[in-house]
Amino acid sequence: MIFHSSIEPVYFILPLVGFLIGLFGTMLGGGGGFFFLPILTLLIGVPAQTAVITSLVAALPICLVGALGHHRKTNVNLRIGLLFSITGLVGAFAGARVTGMVSPEQLKAGFGIYSIFIALSMVRGIWKKKRAEAGKSFPSEAPGWRRRAKGSAFGLLAGFITGTFGTSGTAPVLAGLFSMNIPFKLVIGTSLMVVLVNTLFAVGAHLLVGQIDLMLVYFLTAGSIVGAVLGPRILTKVKTDRSENKVRYLYAGVMVAIGVLMIVG
Repeated sequence: MIFHSSIEPVYFILPLVGFLIGLFGTMLGGGGGFFFLPILTLLIGVPAQTAVITSLVAALPICLVGALGHHRKTNVNLRIGLLFSITGLVGAFAGARVTGMVSPEQLKAGFGIYSIFIALSMVRGIWKKKRAEAGKSFPSEAPGWRRRAKGSAFGLLAGFITGTFGTSGTAPVLAGLFSMNIPFKLVIGTSLMVVLVNTLFAVGAHLLVGQIDLMLVYFLTAGSIVGAVLGPRILTKVKTDRSENKVRYLYAGVMVAIGVLMIVG
């Protein structure tokens, strides 16, 4: 069901929030849906099930603009992206069914736990990369069948996360792409392609069970599209691993804070 809520004063800060989410989402390989859900539930007080589908719809422009921007800069591997996307579709529909079966409190708590787990996994990945570089030991490329199996598993998990929580499912996608040892910028661009496909199908699945508040979508996307346009351009200027790691540490810290708030809120 699609509806328009009445405009509240707090809505007028949402374009700025959307801009920041669009900017950093396209620089980190995600659609920003991870941040939309807690903002809608904690700041605006939107019911969890409505927040999930509204978050997905608000993330679509970020995914689309970001994916196209990275594609123009040849930062997208279409073959790997397609592999992740196919199994992600199955996960997205399965996740949508789970959302309709749990209470709002369980959905918020589950998202909080997921946030903290992914943040810790992200930090662990940075440490492993630093140790490997310090020892000059880099993992060899896996055989083709193993790469396909790994991509399918991570794609399925990403789709499930997208469908369940209304987030981009970026973390499993990034984990799978980084494990394939492809360049950083190619990881970001390909991730956005996968997230776009997952989000599209998750929206379709949730239309059957959820409610979309288009008024919130308007305010959020007013700023997020601008941020999504700038993100890929700024990323081309990021050249050092130190800069990349600082952004990831900041991202992980915010994820932990959001996770705690979602659990106790």
